[in-house]
Amino acid sequence: MNISSKNLNLLKIFQVLYEERSVSGAAERLNLSQPALSHKLAKLREDFDDTLFARAPRGLTPTPRAHQLASRVQQLVRSLETFYDYCDEESFLLRTDRIHIFATDYIEQLLLPKLLPILREQAPNTQLVFHNTRGRLPRSELETGACDIAIAGFFEDLPDTFYQQKVFQEEFVVLASRNNTRIGDTLTLTAFQECDHLVTTLTGDLDGIVDKQLQRSGHRRNVVAGVSSFLSPASVIEGTDLIITCLGTVADHACRQHSGLMSFQPPIDLPKVEILQTWHQRTHDDPLRAGYVSRSNSYCAQRS
Repeated sequence: MNISSKNLNLLKIFQVLYEERSVSGAAERLNLSQPALSHKLAKLREDFDDTLFARAPRGLTPTPRAHQLASRVQQLVRSLETFYDYCDEESFLLRTDRIHIFATDYIEQLLLPKLLPILREQAPNTQLVFHNTRGRLPRSELETGACDIAIAGFFEDLPDTFYQQKVFQEEFVVLASRNNTRIGDTLTLTAFQECDHLVTTLTGDLDGIVDKQLQRSGHRRNVVAGVSSFLSPASVIEGTDLIITCLGTVADHACRQHSGLMSFQPPIDLPKVEILQTWHQRTHDDPLRAGYVSRSNSYCAQRS
C-alpha cells in the first residue's frame, strides 16, 4: 500500500466521530460544517471499504470494523499529535535532549553557575555536557552533531557553513602574588620582564600575544611553564614571584578564591579578546539550541 495516496487527517476525523457518535457533535468539535464532515466521512468509508458509522436513533453507531480500528487509530493520532507537539516551538523547552558545548574550563566556570539554574527551570529535560576545545575549533564535531555550540576567544577562518556571535569582550590583566618581591604599587615594564611567567596554552605553544607585543618594542619575557588550564595558575603563583597575563574575569575569580593575589594593568598595550560562540548551519534553526544565541546579532562566516 502506498501511504502517499492516503489522507492522514482523516484519522482525526475517525477518532472524533468514534468518540462523539454524532455528526453534529463531531462537526462542532472539529470546527467543520456538517456537509464538510459528511464529505470526509465518505472518504473514510472509501478508504476502509466499510460504512464505519451507521445512523442510529440517537446519532451514529460504530460498525464492527470501526470498533476493530478504533484503538489503533487513537494510538496513531496520539503519536502524531505528540510528534507535532515535539516540533512545535512553543513546547520545545519540554523536549528530552542533550546539548554538547565545547569550551574552556574558564568559560565553563563562568557560564555554568548562571546557565544551569535557568536550564533546570525552563528546560528541565535537557542535559548539558561541556567538553574542552583543546585549543581548536571542533569543526568535525560541529558538522556531525557531537558539538552543538563552541565558545572561545580563538576561533578564526571559519567555513561558510558556520555562524558566529560575540558573547562578550575581555581585557588582559596581570595576576601576581601580593608579596611578589619585584612588583611595587604598580607594575612597570622592568618588573614585568624581571618576573618569571606562566602561560596558559591549549596547544603547547609558549609564544603568545604578549610575546609578540613585547617583540615589537624589542623586549622579551622569561616563560618558565605552560599550563593547560585557565584556572590552575592562581594556586601556583600565590606566594611566589611568578606572574601570569590572563583575562580580567579569570583574575577576578582567582582573587576571590585566593586572598594573597592581586591584579595589575599590563605595562604594554594588549588587544582586547572577543569571546565568540560558534555553531553550524545544522543547528541554526533548532529552537532549543538557537535559544542560546540571538540571531539578530549573529552572522554567517561567509558574510563576516
